[in-house]
Amino acid sequence: MTEYSPTDLAAQLKSGLLSFPVTHFTDTLEFDEAGYRKHLGWLSQFPVAGLFAAGGTGEGFSLTFEETDRVVRAAVEEVAGAVPVLAPATGSTANAIAQAKAAEAAGADGLLLMPPYLTEAGQAGLVEHVSRVCEATGLGVVVYSRANAVLQAEAVATLADRNPTLIGFKDGIGNIEQMTRTYARVGDRLTYVGGLPTAETFALPLLQLGVSTYSSALFNFAPQWAIDFYEAVRAQDRTEVYRRLNEFVIPYLDIRDRTPGYAVSIVKAGLAAIGRPAGPVRPPLTDLRDDEVAELRDLIARIA
Repeated sequence: MTEYSPTDLAAQLKSGLLSFPVTHFTDTLEFDEAGYRKHLGWLSQFPVAGLFAAGGTGEGFSLTFEETDRVVRAAVEEVAGAVPVLAPATGSTANAIAQAKAAEAAGADGLLLMPPYLTEAGQAGLVEHVSRVCEATGLGVVVYSRANAVLQAEAVATLADRNPTLIGFKDGIGNIEQMTRTYARVGDRLTYVGGLPTAETFALPLLQLGVSTYSSALFNFAPQWAIDFYEAVRAQDRTEVYRRLNEFVIPYLDIRDRTPGYAVSIVKAGLAAIGRPAGPVRPPLTDLRDDEVAELRDLIARIA
């Protein structure tokens, strides 16, 4: 059972950088639990405010229900209360509720509610979807606004009023006007999380809109660098932030943007480049080409 009430979890998440670890696979694309646990053990040496198991960077979209449960349980056991572990709730409303209940039974401390699968929906339908998941568990819920589930300010306000366990809003869109409207309407009732791919790129401007933390995929293979970058953002040290953007993040984006799905693949390539391989990505994603891995390895050497 979690030691974090939804209120406690909200305060904890906004206090530091958020870790979104990859999910390790064998060469035959089976879950490599031993490799995953070893990775979490290494990352646990660095301070973060929360760990999100089987998220987007963790290829949660490619996992079965049973695999997701294994990943979450492994994370809960390996972290052993050092930081809160948040589990995914994905797909249809019924599936998301089932995953939410499974996560609570596994000892997770909170949930990241992903967009529902495939279909588009209006704001009223999305409000109902999120609310039903919130009502199904006592865990704190962070809702991920992106893709086919972009929540407008009015819907976020309705959800915040209706669901006391809704503690966070993760933005995967980066629309400045919408974030301004949302924060103006809801204020500090929610914790705001930056959720765009390679969130470091947007961290400084979004800080001004109330987005106090973000999900760092780079933390997987450059943990100390990622923490130092986060601290520069929180200090609003523009010179240091842009130095680091030019030194690493922007050329990293140049590789990432070459193929759809590389936002995940490049993270696993980064781990391979530092000698901590996490295995291949699962289809429909594709791994970086050998020449791109070499290019990434040279780039990482700049910040080693």
